Amino acid sequence: MIPSVLPTYARSPLAFESGQGSWLTTVDGRRYLDLGAGIAVNALGHAHPALVAALTTQAGKLWHVSNLYQIPEQQALADKLVAATFADTVFFTNSGTEALELSVKMVRKYWYEKGQPERIEIVTFEGSFHGRSTAAIAAAGSQKLVKGFGPLMPGFVHVPFGDHDALRAAVTDRTAAILIEPVQGEGGIRVVPDQCLKGLRDLCDETGALLVLDEVQCGMGRTARLFAHEWAGITPDIMMVAKGIGGGFPLGAVLAGEAAASGMTLGSHGSTYGGNPLGCAVGAAVMDIVSDPAFLAEVGRKAARLRQGLEGLVAVHPDVFDEVRGLGLMLGMKCKASNTDLVKAGYDQHLLTVPAADNVVRLLPPLNISDDDITTAIEKLDAAAAQVKGA
Repeated sequence: MIPSVLPTYARSPLAFESGQGSWLTTVDGRRYLDLGAGIAVNALGHAHPALVAALTTQAGKLWHVSNLYQIPEQQALADKLVAATFADTVFFTNSGTEALELSVKMVRKYWYEKGQPERIEIVTFEGSFHGRSTAAIAAAGSQKLVKGFGPLMPGFVHVPFGDHDALRAAVTDRTAAILIEPVQGEGGIRVVPDQCLKGLRDLCDETGALLVLDEVQCGMGRTARLFAHEWAGITPDIMMVAKGIGGGFPLGAVLAGEAAASGMTLGSHGSTYGGNPLGCAVGAAVMDIVSDPAFLAEVGRKAARLRQGLEGLVAVHPDVFDEVRGLGLMLGMKCKASNTDLVKAGYDQHLLTVPAADNVVRLLPPLNISDDDITTAIEKLDAAAAQVKGA
């Protein structure tokens, strides 16, 4: 008999009832150090007082009115995002998947309005992940995501990660945009080098194609810059944001320059819940904290501390770990042993990590993780690696 919850997840036998900072507590009272942060969602950890205050204050006033009316909280968050980024305008969604959907529509409408409706192709990269909708799985193209789901949305051209010749060959007079994650998350914490992002920007400028960045997982301070592309000194035309922007509250956004967004006119897109007062109130509180240069500098310092400890584990456990990957507090341990075995050993050590492709274990702790918790994390990873090696 099918369960009441659709069985699409292989869930671990853990159920949590509360959290504080970087720690979660199960229904039976066990405490776990959380290096997953809800897959990079809980940017400020669990029960952050500023986010609790923003949510409860707003909840006592107004939850939802729909986008038929002005929403002051939405306007305030949009203004903060525009002031802090390349963007001229923002559309709020409930998730990264919805942000992908709008990004595809925005790209195609841009070229339609320019009188070139044949420019519909979007170049994407193997190993990418952009969500679970039909457009999102078509964009990624992997068999794991698309098998069994029938005809896919056409217009996506997939090229190997890091193959510059294949990329240039894929860009034609039908190319509307190039879509890429500056750091692949699900694909195994693979960082796009700065020079490659600069090359993509140059290629788009040369051909007229729009550059669309998926910063759903790597954005909102995760790499010690507000957004990962800032390390390369480039600006996209369109950017997808979600996960950390709401600090745990479901929220996403599409940020765009005026030219790229010019085709999205009255009635061309909508969302019932997107940009609701609750989500935007929390998002504004997240922005106030995460966009502070002093906070981002601390993310960088803590990232260096964590990475140094992880590099030490690679040296101590060469049969278990191959290398450390990533940027900021978006790190991955490329494993020689099974990554899922290491995740399970982590459970035994009361440590939460997240598996990814390419036999990688993702470490995505809250951006405000303490130094003591970083030390504890290394100790628990050390014990988990020893357990895997001894199995």
